Amino acid sequence: SFLIPESPRWLAMRGKHDKAIAVLGKIGGVDYAENEYRQVRELEQEHKNNGGLKLLFGSSMRKVLIIGVVLAVFQQWCGINVIFNYAQEIFSAAGYGVSDILMNIVITGVINVVFTFVAIFTVDKLGRRALLLIGAGGLTLIYLLMGAAYYFNVSGILLLIIVVLAIACYAMSLAPVMWVVVSEIFPNAVRGAAMAVATFALWSACFILTYTFPLLNSTLGAAGTFWIYGMICLAGFLFIWKRVPETKGKSLEEIEKELVKE
Repeated sequence: SFLIPESPRWLAMRGKHDKAIAVLGKIGGVDYAENEYRQVRELEQEHKNNGGLKLLFGSSMRKVLIIGVVLAVFQQWCGINVIFNYAQEIFSAAGYGVSDILMNIVITGVINVVFTFVAIFTVDKLGRRALLLIGAGGLTLIYLLMGAAYYFNVSGILLLIIVVLAIACYAMSLAPVMWVVVSEIFPNAVRGAAMAVATFALWSACFILTYTFPLLNSTLGAAGTFWIYGMICLAGFLFIWKRVPETKGKSLEEIEKELVKE
């Protein structure tokens, strides 16, 4: 962490202009630093007397705050953490023994790591919005298959393949890309507070997901539970399609001008 430079926008907001320009210069050179710093200063003047929580919960920020909170909640309610948290129950219901369950957990963990690197190498090529759509749409179809597998008592390697596909789809899309988008869409004046609100929403959603899975599983069975997660993923896909803009290749100030209602 000692090697990480301070945020140039935070430095600019605190009046440390020379340090802000120096950090921007390290990122993209002199011309980039001058152009970015000019945009930072313009928006800083606009929010000079109106920041913090008052601005965050004002009408001008409503659209961007809704996008951030919904994406944070959706990242959890898409249901993939159920597979990690209740892997033993899920694989046991599919007919696996203890030793096989342990091996399957190792396999799913490795897949999670490997496909996170896929996201790292594609997020600036395919774009954030595209990866979010791939993740939400892919999980919708995978959960449809997973629910059908449980409904028709399909077990063994086929179910393991479906679970691995779900984890791979999530790891290359919703898992890391949500954090990228949420960290980019909030305006400079409220970014810290807004990220705190979105993160609180995310972990609240995680608690609800983890708490409700045993209840849903005992009431609806594994098939019905994963079909519900599939419907949530479909709703998430539609929300991303209609509301979430592409942020690839744009500065934070450009994104702010597009999203924040004057």
